[in-house]
Amino acid sequence: MGKIKYPFPVKLIVGLIFKDEEVFRMTKEKLIKRFGKMDFESQLISFNFTTYYEKEMGKGLKRQFLSFEPLMKIENLPKIKIETNEVEKEFNFPNTPNRMVNIDPGYVAPEKLILATTKNYDHRPYLNNGIYAELTYRFYKGSFRTFEWTYPDYKSPESIEIFNEIRKIYMKQLRAAQQKECITQ
Repeated sequence: MGKIKYPFPVKLIVGLIFKDEEVFRMTKEKLIKRFGKMDFESQLISFNFTTYYEKEMGKGLKRQFLSFEPLMKIENLPKIKIETNEVEKEFNFPNTPNRMVNIDPGYVAPEKLILATTKNYDHRPYLNNGIYAELTYRFYKGSFRTFEWTYPDYKSPESIEIFNEIRKIYMKQLRAAQQKECITQ
């Protein structure tokens, strides 16, 4: 019989897609208030990988990735996805169900990047409360690697570099926490 081992705390990341700079600023303020200090903020990236969001949000969209300093328990991801969906609703276009900002939370662990989603698919295990896990990257031979289902913007070398950098921050934090509190798996 295998011995039960609990996962280490993980690093919360958020991907934002938006057009309006003021909505973007207010969204970040809400996320910081809820999840704590940011320790990484990518440059703004033109979101030109797909037209999927244009009908809802318009053209000229931008993307930014953030990570937050406090480490989190993996089991909190569904709750966080539900909370970020609520923040999205606060910034709907007036009198429509259309969003002005898309917020995709997830986490970096030593061996992978997971995103939270409300959409089921064959490669997405169910977590709870209507939320599924999207395995986006695996860490292999010193870098994150994509899968056939990885979203186009996450497949870009620029995004992989961003998440490799976030992972470095996380691994330093995890080592410090392990030394300080003797965290064991």
